[in-house]
Amino acid sequence: MARTFTLNRPVRANAAPALDYAALLNAQQAAAATAAPGPALVIAGAGSGKTRTLTYRVAYLLENGVAPQQILLLTFTNKAAKEMLARVADLLPETSQGIWGGTFHSIGNRLLRRHPEAVGFKPGFSILDREDQEDLLKLVFGDAGFDPKDKRYPKPEVLGDIFSLAVNMGLSIEEVLLRKYDYFVALTEEIGKLQAAYERRKLALNVVDFDDLLEKSVRLLRPADGPGEHYRRQFQFILVDEYQDTNRLQAEFIDLLAQRHRSIMVVGDDAQSIYSWRGAEVQNILDFPQRYAGAAVYRIETNYRSTPQILELANAAIAGNTRQFQKTLVPARPPGAAKPALVELMDGAQQALFVTQRILELRDEGVELDEIAVLYRAHFHAMELQLELTRHGVPFHITSGLRFFEQAHIKDVVSFLKFAVNPRDEVAFKRVVRLLPGIGGSAADKLWRHFEAALGPRDRLEGSFHEAFAGAKVGAKSAKAWTQLLYTFDEIAPQGQSVAPHAALESVVEAVYDDYAKSKFPNYDQRREDLVTLANYARQYQDPTEFLAELALVSAVEQTDATKRASDDDERVTLSSVHQAKGLEWKVVFVISLNEGSFPSQRNADSPAGLEEERRLFYVAVTRACDELVLTYPNMRTMGSYGGDLFMRPSRFIDELPEDTYERWDVERGW
Repeated sequence: MARTFTLNRPVRANAAPALDYAALLNAQQAAAATAAPGPALVIAGAGSGKTRTLTYRVAYLLENGVAPQQILLLTFTNKAAKEMLARVADLLPETSQGIWGGTFHSIGNRLLRRHPEAVGFKPGFSILDREDQEDLLKLVFGDAGFDPKDKRYPKPEVLGDIFSLAVNMGLSIEEVLLRKYDYFVALTEEIGKLQAAYERRKLALNVVDFDDLLEKSVRLLRPADGPGEHYRRQFQFILVDEYQDTNRLQAEFIDLLAQRHRSIMVVGDDAQSIYSWRGAEVQNILDFPQRYAGAAVYRIETNYRSTPQILELANAAIAGNTRQFQKTLVPARPPGAAKPALVELMDGAQQALFVTQRILELRDEGVELDEIAVLYRAHFHAMELQLELTRHGVPFHITSGLRFFEQAHIKDVVSFLKFAVNPRDEVAFKRVVRLLPGIGGSAADKLWRHFEAALGPRDRLEGSFHEAFAGAKVGAKSAKAWTQLLYTFDEIAPQGQSVAPHAALESVVEAVYDDYAKSKFPNYDQRREDLVTLANYARQYQDPTEFLAELALVSAVEQTDATKRASDDDERVTLSSVHQAKGLEWKVVFVISLNEGSFPSQRNADSPAGLEEERRLFYVAVTRACDELVLTYPNMRTMGSYGGDLFMRPSRFIDELPEDTYERWDVERGW
């Protein structure tokens, strides 16, 4: 057995005076930044300066003789790592070079580049981007003996998500399907074969995908006598940002590297763990003190972002969670002008009008539009607001990049209506038929020419679509779906007449589009909710021509606005899901559609763990506000499939707030 000789840290001669951590940081930040070696958990509340704390922790280690190469800083974005390392370089310009800093995947790539043979790959391996991965998965169908055009199988983009969840969450294919894709459970064996074929192909081609950068690195680190031991010795201090967002694979990656020295500091906020849907496990941060016996726990609770009134509501918002580290955000700012507002509205349309009018008032009061955000639980909650902002000429941008009516699934189903109203719309017809399995551009051209001949000069069908397409040829793979499509055309445009737009949309989704969406989109559930919302919105129109004209006008404004945005830097209101707003802040924040079934989401509210994550999501939403917070909920929603109006209850999260933490606003019509 080898003898271990321990080198003491060198003392730098003529060292510059140490940074005054007590003066540069608050007491809680300074305690974490200057912690003794060993495991440490830093619970950093919203707006409490965790980045500053991590930056000074790195500086403190360097000032105390730790070599830069012995420090590993793991973050979730390369931008975050670069910013922290740049700040350290500003503090200690001569000693910070050589720190290992970056995302889990960038560090994994660095390790694999040094030791590819240890996991079966050759030097110079390529990394597949998302498009490359999907192209390779198409080839894999043939390897496994399956037809990629078979409608039963998930499309490559969905397969990629299934495989990714299995890798990152440490689950079998069957477990992933049961949790998230239960409509593919019957294909468990086939999807398992596709995964095995995919792994063989990657190895043969010497390529890895994004998930491999971490999964293969973990495999490289596991053996006690492999390359991992070198890095366990090298990294004497490991720092991890946003630890509450780690998944099972990332947690193992960290634990393997920290085995030897156990000087690991993880920083995060369990109250902001909101990404379980992509594999993050809040239990990683909650169990850290148990996994690392003797770990020190530091709390950073001074909030520099929000007014005391907003923080009082935020502390109450998260109090209902039982699985959490108890903490109380303490304001550094003086009291604001008003308490958070709670606003009850009649329906979604009135909610949209209220938010729009209040935004215009704020602008008149001197608040710039880019200092205002509207947050929501799901993208479709903002559909009516997008229309109302457009009508009033209020510029806005959406953090997801696409506005509601620009999304592929919305444009797909609207194309059915366009063709039903205007049988001469070749573009709409071809978009629709290309959704069917086995029909590409050439087949769509032939079908269109056949229909044109049947249509005749009057642009109107005298009979049914089945009759119009009599004799049209489609392949065997397309036959069943083609027959169903013709039935749907006859249902939404009987004898050349158009039915009400909401009824047409519901027929299209139920008869044709739902199966397509399941196989095409990884986020099928979200897109299905979008389509239900579109049908509900369409109920206010009886004439499909009028409905389509409204959508066209909105889209035209959106395109004009998009062109304008590309050429100038005009201020715009931000519309964002809460998930995409995490880490950001605005002077004024609206949180809309706070109803049971919407926020909390119905899917998550049925389980204790799901409900706690929804409550954390609400906490993240309200802690984005600096000066003013407005919470809104409509009382009614039009339900397409069920007919009539559905009365909705306010979110239980509102019920949990003490009445003295907010001010009710009564809204009345001024006309």
